[in-house]
Amino acid sequence: MLAGLMPPSRGHILLDGADIQDDLVAYKAQVGYVPEEAHVYTYLTAPEYLRLCGRLRGIEPAALEEKIDRFLRLFSLDTDRHATLVGFSKGMRQKVLLAAALLHNPRIVILDEPVSGLDVSTALVLRAVVRALAGDGRIIFYSSHELDTVEHISTRVIILRAGKVVADDSASKLRELMHSPSLEDVFSQLAVSDDLERVAGDLIEAVRL
Repeated sequence: MLAGLMPPSRGHILLDGADIQDDLVAYKAQVGYVPEEAHVYTYLTAPEYLRLCGRLRGIEPAALEEKIDRFLRLFSLDTDRHATLVGFSKGMRQKVLLAAALLHNPRIVILDEPVSGLDVSTALVLRAVVRALAGDGRIIFYSSHELDTVEHISTRVIILRAGKVVADDSASKLRELMHSPSLEDVFSQLAVSDDLERVAGDLIEAVRL
């Protein structure tokens, strides 16, 4: 719903006080979105895919080509620029999707499990990029089960349980309120209904059968 892919089942999403559904095209023009699953047109090369995305975003051709070259180089994909995406690993496709989401200098960036498949160094670079974008005044929605990353980059954390908000504050404040050493422990207390040790014990018993 935040990406504008489907209407809200109820309520409204407001940006600058206006309902995004009133002018969805204008809203989407401000959004960069990285989905959890790295679905791409596998018969295209990385430059062709990024060129398609950039043209759909209305980026001027010369500026687009410069951006594509920079993203490919910075994501270490330059040597694979002539290979089709069908031969790319999940992490390589994830890098292409990240580049596509940032090509048009979006005001709003929605990242759904963005480090999935990334190598450690690129994941750390992404953390720094997210912090820099937020510091630049962008709106960043970072959805992830990688709670260590969430704890390091987020200024505000929302925890959901069965589709309902059970916590909404900074990571440090949530740790303080729950007397917990980490955001993972806070999440376990608020959003996990099972006895984790019991479930783990049951699994070990199943392994040993």
